[in-house]
Order: sequence, then structure tokens, then C-alpha cells
Amino acid sequence: MTDRHLTDAGHDEVGAGRVTGVADAADTQNETETATQGSLWSDAWKALRKSVLFWLGAVLGVGFILMAVFPQLFARGAKPRDCDLANSADPPSAAHWFGFDQQGCDYLAQVVYGARNSLIIGVLAVLFILLLGVIVGAIAGFYGGFTDGLLSRVADIFYAMPLILGALVLLRVGPSTDIPVISDRGAGAVAIALAAFGWMTAMRLVRSQVISVKSGDYVAAARAMGAGDTRILVRHILPNAVAPVLVYATITVGILIAAEATLTFLGVGLQRPAISWGLQINEGQNLLRTAPHIVLFPSAVLTLTVMAFILMGDALRDALDPRQRS
Repeated sequence: MTDRHLTDAGHDEVGAGRVTGVADAADTQNETETATQGSLWSDAWKALRKSVLFWLGAVLGVGFILMAVFPQLFARGAKPRDCDLANSADPPSAAHWFGFDQQGCDYLAQVVYGARNSLIIGVLAVLFILLLGVIVGAIAGFYGGFTDGLLSRVADIFYAMPLILGALVLLRVGPSTDIPVISDRGAGAVAIALAAFGWMTAMRLVRSQVISVKSGDYVAAARAMGAGDTRILVRHILPNAVAPVLVYATITVGILIAAEATLTFLGVGLQRPAISWGLQINEGQNLLRTAPHIVLFPSAVLTLTVMAFILMGDALRDALDPRQRS
């Protein structure tokens, strides 16, 4: 064999060794990354199991979710549309725990069935927020430069409009548009209006996380193996950005439920014949002196629902932050 052949063979072996080394490095980094994520969530669950506030929020949250999915189990057989004006605004009694509303409808059934719309709007709005915030934040953080600057300035523009005010304006002009989802002012319209002015914080969280992890060794190893931008984002970067976004999403569900009730109370959210806690509070405000239960019960249930998600989010945040654990 000639010297040239020996040299070529040596180069091939070196090249193969480099590829093998990169592959081994990528595998090692992936294993380390998976182990780190597993340890993080395992430690977080151990902390959550000891948190009284988390279990309080979880029990309340599960209870309200069951109420929304199976309202007939909580309404004691009453129907929200079975009304008798002879019972108008009657106070609570042993037979009717929440009394009656102004139309003579069983108020327990009204409050129970109102949970469905409120939770649907809260969950839908958070899903829209996560979809938009994660996509925009990942693109801005990953590509940086002009793309990051442009998307960040767009987010700043939306930040200038407060959530309630922005959603109120959108819902006000919605009926005059030709967009079916917005013009009907149903649950979907309210969820979209809230998401349109609430995605920026999720975007900022994802962007900051992507910037902090995109320079990691496992990202460089994946790129050396020929992985494309989409694969690197989905498989290697976003899993490391999910923790703060999950905390934010949990807390935001409660905040958006309260925001929906506010919009509906102001007359720009859900409309009759829909059943909503905001509508019930709105209709009971003029009877606060003579029939305070019409405002008290939906307000109390709304407060407990919002508190449940905020408690779970706070507990999750503390559990995922190693500095909060001894």
C-alpha cells in the first residue's frame, strides 16, 4: 500500500472518529438533559406532595372542574331553566340552599351551571395564549437579531393596552365585524379577546428561557449531528423552557376566569341566554340590599375558583425553584 493510500485511510479514520465523537457527545448530552429534567420534576413532585396550599388548590380546582363537566351531580336535581316567578328572589332554605334569583330560578343550579362557561373561557384563553406565546417567544429567542427586535416591539405594542381594556374594545367592535367567532360574543369570542391581549408575558418567558439554553453543549452537539432548527427547538430547547410557562399558565387560568366575569359584568362578555357568574353578579347588583344572596353566592364561587388556580400555580412555582427547597 502506498503512502498516499495510508494517508487517505488515516484521514477517513480521523473523520469517522470525529463523527463518532460528536454522536457520543450528543448521546451523552441527551442522557444528561433527560436525567436533569426527570430529577427536576421528581423533586418538584416530592415538594408538591408536602404542600398544604397545593392540595387545597388541587381539591378546589378538581371540584370546580367536576362541577363544570357534571353539573347535574351538584345541582341537586334542579334545572337552571325551571323558573317560577312566585319564588322571585326568595332567600336560601333547607330545600333550596342558594335560594332563587329574580326570575324565580333555583340559584344553586344557576351557579353550578355557570361554572362551565367560566372554566371553558379560562382554559381556552390560556391555550390560545400558550400557542401564540410559545411560537413567537421561541422564534424570537432562537433567531435573535432583527427577528427578536421586531417581535419584541410587537409585544411591547400589545403591552401598552391593558388586558381588560383591550378585550373590552375588541368585544365592543366585534358585533360590527364579519368575523363569525368574534361577532357572536360567545365563549370563543371572549377567550380570543382575552388571549389577544394576554400572550405577551408567555412570549417573554419562553424567549428568555430559549436565549439561556440555546448556547448549551447539547444544542451544539445536536446541530453538529445535522439536526435542523425545528428539531432543535422542539426536542432540545422547548422542553427546558416548559417549567416557568406551566407555572404561568396555571395562575393565568384563574386570572382569566376573573377577567371574563369582569367583562360579562360590564355587559361586553357573555350574553343571555348564556349562564355565567359574571351575568349573575351583574343582575344581582341592584338587589344587593333586598336579596344579597344573588350576588354573594356567585361571587364566593368565583373567588374560590380563582384562588384554587393561583394556589396551585404558586405551589408549582416554589416546587420547581430549587432555591425554595431546603
